[in-house]
Amino acid sequence: MTATVPPRLGLRANIAQFSLLVAVNALVGGMLGQERTVLPLLAQRVFGIEAFTAALTFIAVFGGVKAVTNLAAGILSDRIGRKPVLVAGWLVGLPVPFMLMWAPSWDWVIAANVLLGLNQGLTWSTTVIMKIDLVGPERRGLAMGLNEAAGYVAVAATALATGAIATHAGLRPEPFYLGVAFAALGLGLSTIFVRETRAHARHESAGAPADAGPSVREVFARTSLRDRALSSVSQAGLVNNLNDGLAWGVFPLFFVAHGLSVGRIGVLAALYPAVWGLGQLATGALSDRWGRKWLIVAGMWLQAGAIALIAAGTTFGLWTLGAVLLGAGTAMVYPTLLAAIGDVAAPNWRASAVGVYRLWRDSGFVAGALLAGALADRLGAAAAIGWVAVLTALSGVVVAVRMPETHGRVRTR
Repeated sequence: MTATVPPRLGLRANIAQFSLLVAVNALVGGMLGQERTVLPLLAQRVFGIEAFTAALTFIAVFGGVKAVTNLAAGILSDRIGRKPVLVAGWLVGLPVPFMLMWAPSWDWVIAANVLLGLNQGLTWSTTVIMKIDLVGPERRGLAMGLNEAAGYVAVAATALATGAIATHAGLRPEPFYLGVAFAALGLGLSTIFVRETRAHARHESAGAPADAGPSVREVFARTSLRDRALSSVSQAGLVNNLNDGLAWGVFPLFFVAHGLSVGRIGVLAALYPAVWGLGQLATGALSDRWGRKWLIVAGMWLQAGAIALIAAGTTFGLWTLGAVLLGAGTAMVYPTLLAAIGDVAAPNWRASAVGVYRLWRDSGFVAGALLAGALADRLGAAAAIGWVAVLTALSGVVVAVRMPETHGRVRTR
C-alpha cells in the first residue's frame, strides 16, 4: 500500500495554487470595484435619492450581509472544507451585475447588494483562509499582503475603469459589463482549478492534541472580547472598514458637491484602494520582520490624518494627497490585522476566528454608512468626515494601550 504523502507548507512549495488564489481574489475585488464610482451617483442621478442616509443604504445592507456571511464562511470552512464555500460564493454573485444594469427601482439595487455581500463574504473569506493554510506560519504576513493587494488593486482598477466608461457611455449598463466577466471567470477558475486546502491546516497542527478545538461560542468570545490581541484587532478592523464605507459612499457625493466631474471622482475613488492594494505588497512582509502591533497603530493614526485632510480640503490636489495617505495607512493595517489573527488562533479554530474577525470588520460598513450618513445629513459632509477622523485616531489608541505583540506568540488552543 502506498503511503499518503503529507501536504507541504510554504509559499514556494504551493506557488501554483497560491498564485491561482491571488488571481481569484483579484476577481472578487473586481466584483466590489464595479460599484465604487458609479453606485453613489446612480442613487442621486437616476433614482433621485438626495439624503445621505438613504443613499448609503446599499452600503449598510452590503456590509451587514457580508459581516454575517464572513462568520458563516469561517465556520463552514472548518466543517465542510474551503472549496465548496468558495464555489457557492461565486454562484451567488452571478446575478449581481445584471441586477445593477437593469434595476427598475432602488429596491433592486439593495437586493443586488444582499447578493454581493454574500458573494464577498464567502469568496474573500475562503481565499484568505486557503492562503493561510498553504503558506504555514513563516510567511503569513507576506501571504496576506499578496492576497489583499490583489483584491484591492482590482477594486481600484475597476473603479477607475467604470468611471471612465460612465463618462463616455453613461452610468448604465456598460460599466457593469466588467462584473459579468469577473463573475464568470471566478466561478470557472474556482470550480475547475482550485484545490481544497484543509489538509494543509491539519498537517500544520500535526502533533498537537487531537481535539476539535474550542466551540464557536468560545471562539466568538475570545475574538470579540476576552483575548486582548484578537479583540483589539477586531475593533481596529471595524473602524478601518467604517472608513472604507465613508470613502465608498460619502466621498463621491462630497466631491460632486464641490463640482468635480465623474471622471475625476473615478480617479480619486481608484487612487485610495490602488495605494492600499499595492502598499500591502510591502507592509505584509514588513509585519513579518517588525511585528504587528505598531504597524497597526501607525496605520490607524495615518488614516485619521488623511481623513481630516480630505474633510478640510477644497482642491483636487489636496484630496489626491488625502487619498494617497489614506491608502497608505490602510495598507499598513489591513494585512497585518489578518496576520495577527493567524498568529494567535491555532489551526483547528483559525478559520472560525478569521470569520469572527471579519464579522466585526465588515460591520464597519454598516456603522460607516449609518453614522456618516446621519452626521452628513445633520452637520454636513465635511463635519461627518472630520468626526470619523477622530474615531479612527481613538481606535489607534486602543491598539497601542491594549494589544500585545502577536508575532512569535505561542498560540492557545
